[in-house]
Amino acid sequence: MATSNTFRPAGAGGALKDKACLISGASRGLGAALARELAAQGARLALVAREEAPLAALARELRDGGAEAHALAFDIADKSSTYRLAGAAAALIGPVDVLVHNASTLGPTPLRLLLDTECEDLARVLEVNLVGPFRLSKVIAGSMALRDSGVIVHVSSDAAVAAYARWGAYSVSKAASDHLARLWAAELEGTKVRIFSFDPGEMDTAMHRAALPDADPATLRTPESVAVRLRQLIAEADQIPNGARVGVEGSVAA
Repeated sequence: MATSNTFRPAGAGGALKDKACLISGASRGLGAALARELAAQGARLALVAREEAPLAALARELRDGGAEAHALAFDIADKSSTYRLAGAAAALIGPVDVLVHNASTLGPTPLRLLLDTECEDLARVLEVNLVGPFRLSKVIAGSMALRDSGVIVHVSSDAAVAAYARWGAYSVSKAASDHLARLWAAELEGTKVRIFSFDPGEMDTAMHRAALPDADPATLRTPESVAVRLRQLIAEADQIPNGARVGVEGSVAA
């Protein structure tokens, strides 16, 4: 995997004002932090997560601050929800300009060796981290291509490129997600739809604590700081090689 020079985005300016943004996994962690960042830029938000109460609370917080934000309680892994979710988002905020695949699951914790991983657990991780995002992109990317505009982000992990024992199901799903982004970019070549994977690095989140409960939070990035970088990348996605994998520190791998 070739790595280019470091990408340093400039400030977002007004590039995201009035953009219709759909974020999955938006009720906490990076998803919630990114929602606040995009709201501050004047974006219109459809926020998706399984748990309705924290999602609704976040939407209310953003609306109280003057933003347009809607809570959509759906399970991204539920095939029957895909069209209802996409339709509800379009009805509320209009055709989606920015789609962020942030929802993710580790599978059972403590993390298990592959030899101890149930096939059903692997299937669930793939449904949430790979198949669900594929279905949602399949519904939304066509409209983006017709409008010749749009950004799709796959939130990735260093586990997508490094083989860590006990991270098997999650690692496989994230490696496949990275390649899915590259495939979407190749097949949408000739349009102005931009797709990239984003590795946020290690963050102080509930998911990280579930995976590595002994980690020192002081050594981890905050979701808020990572959200600032991701917001900048989304605003300047036309400067990123299509299909690339972008690290939080700015590295770009084609």
